[in-house]
Order: sequence, then C-alpha cells, then structure tokens
Amino acid sequence: MSEAQVSQLRTPLVTAERTLSQVTDDIVTPLIQRPTVRWWLSFLAAASVLGIGFGMVAYQIGTGIGTWGLNKTVGWAFDITNFVFWVGIGHAGTLISAILFLFRQKWRTSINRAAEAMTLFAVMCAAIFPLIHAGRPWLIYWMFPYPNSRGSLWVNFRSPLLWDVFAISTYFTVSAVFWYIGLIPDMATIRDRLSGLRKKIFGFLSFGWNGSNRIWSRYETLYLLLAGLATPLVLSVHTIVSMDFATSLVPGWHATIFPPYFVAGAVFSGFAMVLTLMIITRVVLKLEHFITIRHIENMNKIIIVTGGIVGLSYGTEFFIAWYSGSPWERFAFINRAFGPYAWSYWIMFSCNVVSPMLFYFKKIRTSILATFLLSIVVNIGMWFERFVIIVTSLHRDFVPSSWAMYKPTVIEIGTFTGTFGLFFTLFLLFVRFLPVISMGEVKAVNNFAKHKNAHHAEHEVTA
Repeated sequence: MSEAQVSQLRTPLVTAERTLSQVTDDIVTPLIQRPTVRWWLSFLAAASVLGIGFGMVAYQIGTGIGTWGLNKTVGWAFDITNFVFWVGIGHAGTLISAILFLFRQKWRTSINRAAEAMTLFAVMCAAIFPLIHAGRPWLIYWMFPYPNSRGSLWVNFRSPLLWDVFAISTYFTVSAVFWYIGLIPDMATIRDRLSGLRKKIFGFLSFGWNGSNRIWSRYETLYLLLAGLATPLVLSVHTIVSMDFATSLVPGWHATIFPPYFVAGAVFSGFAMVLTLMIITRVVLKLEHFITIRHIENMNKIIIVTGGIVGLSYGTEFFIAWYSGSPWERFAFINRAFGPYAWSYWIMFSCNVVSPMLFYFKKIRTSILATFLLSIVVNIGMWFERFVIIVTSLHRDFVPSSWAMYKPTVIEIGTFTGTFGLFFTLFLLFVRFLPVISMGEVKAVNNFAKHKNAHHAEHEVTA
C-alpha cells in the first residue's frame, strides 16, 4: 500500500498488540494482587487529609458558622465557591460517558470509567457545602417536599437553591446508575478469575451476568437509553447552579450569559481534572498502552475549545457591563479587574485564558508532563473564577458604609482541603477494587479497528 493509503487506516486505541486475554490480564491483575506500598502511602495521606476535614466540619457544626469569615456584606464565600467548583469537576464524567458515546467517539473507552467515578466523588464533595452552610444540617430534610406536619412551612419552588437540590440529586442518581451498569460486564470478568468470598461478592454485584447474546443486546439498549437520559443533565445541572446567581439583582451576577458560561466552564475544569487523574493512573498502574497520547491530545483539544468559550465569556461580561450603561455593573467589573481583589482576577485570567493557548502547539498538547502541569493550572484558575464571581461581586455593596473585605478562616481552608482528602480517598479505593478501564468496551473498539484495517488492507491487495 502507498503511504496515503496507510494513513487512512484506523489507529488502534490500544497501542501495543494485545489479545483479549492480555487486555483482561493488564487491567485485572492490579486488582487481584496485594496493594503496593505506593498505594498504601497515597491512601494514608488522602485519609489523613480527610480526617482533618472531618474534624473541621465537626467543629463548625458544634460551634456554628460564625467560625467562617463571613460578614454582613459577604454572606456567600468559600462554601459556595467550593460547591460550584466541585459540581463543575463532575461534568466531564457525564460528557465523556454520555455525549461522546452518542456521537460514537471511540477514544472515550479508556477514560470513561474513571471519569464517571470522578463525577460521583466530586458531587459527594460538593454536597458537603450546602449541607454545612444550612447551619443546622440535621434539619436538611426540610429542603425536600413531602407530606409533613409542619403546617404552612413548605419549600419554595421558586427558589433556585431548591432547584439545586433536585438537579444535583437527579444528576448523582443517573450518573451512579450509568456508572454501575457499565461496570456489570467487567465485574463478571473479575468474578470468573477469583475464588472464595471475593468471587461471591463480585458474583452478587454482577447480577448473574453470563455474556449471552441476549444479555449483551439488552445491556447495550439500556446503556444507550441511559446515555440519552444523562445527556440533558450535562446542560441542565450547571445551568441551574448558575441561576443561583443570575436570578438575583446583584451587579456582576444579574446576567443572561451565566448558563452557557457556567456549562462551558464546568466542562473545562472537569476535563482538566480527568487529565490530572488519568495521567497519574496511567503511570502508577502502567496503563500506557490503554491511556495513550491520542486520548490525552483529544482531551486537550476539548480544553482548547471550552477554554476559548470561557475567555469569550469574560470579554462578553465586560462588554455587557459597558453597553448596559448601568454605573453599578460598570463599577462591579472595574472593581474585579482593578480593585482590592484584582490579584485573584488576574490569576483566574492567566490560568483560564492564557495557559490553555499553549495547547495550540502539538508538542505541548502531546507532552505528558506539560499536560499534567497545565491541567492543575486550569483547575486552580477555575477555582479562582468562582471566588471572583462570588466574593468580588459582594464585598462592594450599593452603600459604601457596607463595604467589607473577606478573608477565609482556618476552618474554611481546612474544610476545603478535607474535600480533596475525601475525593482522593474514594478514587484510590475505586482504582484498588474496581477496573479503572472498561475492558468490554476497549476490547470491542480495538477489535473493530483491527478488523477494519485488515479488511481495508485485503481490499487494497485484491485491487
């Protein structure tokens, strides 16, 4: 075949030659073997950070939210910043699993499992902040509408905060079902390689999967339906979160651009976190043949697109503030860029607008080290974006006598740090006990590419 004909062949998603049995061995072996010293050290470090966070939350609940640095002007700060940050992190999982599946993007198969798990863990971290922000978390059930004996005390369905409760609980439920359904074939594979109690556990979790044609047909139908159900959630969840701000009259928040702006930012930060985790997993579990440079480059391209949308949103906000003719809107945005918190705005701008432009260079886009560092930089910038939106819009009130500065306390910083401990503790348990890569999908897609290439080569020889 000519060089042009060879270039038309599909690139296998598994870079090394692997039989179906070898694919299973590569993914299952780390789960069957004893955990390594490296895993134990990582787990103990994450669990220690989680313990610090647990202590901070316990102290705050016992003492009250007066332990935070809030004041009469800045009533929302670290708690809501962190809530929106973690909800955004969880967006990439559903996007990779559902939307890319519906668009038949085969390269998603090596990263979708970990991205789905990351979604669940990020939503768990996000849920902590509204819970403790309620002040009396033992009364949080008042947020749910159900027949009760409290008379006229009822939830306000017109409040975006209540919309959050429905949106995020629905998002978590659908994502958990979608993730678990995808795990069933792989848990059956692990079941067949174990013995004793672990075999019984995986046998129970795999629901008697036997791999028959009828079972596979029903599984694929259900998976497609769940993907279609989960797809609107990618757009709806962060749209509703943005309405917490957009439906208010606070200068800097009252904007119709917020829903698409928040969704793009959520996908942007979510993909950055997927890259951070998958690069670490790739190295530690020696999965270089499954999580390839092609996967990393494709995710970097999505970061370029969503980063461009985020940058456009920043510029649009300033244009709308100027074009509106409202002195309060103009002041809010001038204050963001040149006021007391200007340092946070320019950190946000540098991390979210400037740094993703480096991915336009293929050498950087395909570099493991550069991608890892830039993915961390992006998430730092996205955290500062939420901080800038919330704090800088509040600390300068309409009345100058109400102007105040906000500074997080040790309790707030410790609580936020503890959520990272929770996130990484759960992720480490996940990679230890469940397959981090979808074996069934990788085998199917890679075999399809091989057969397609073989058929193409045979056709060329015949011709």
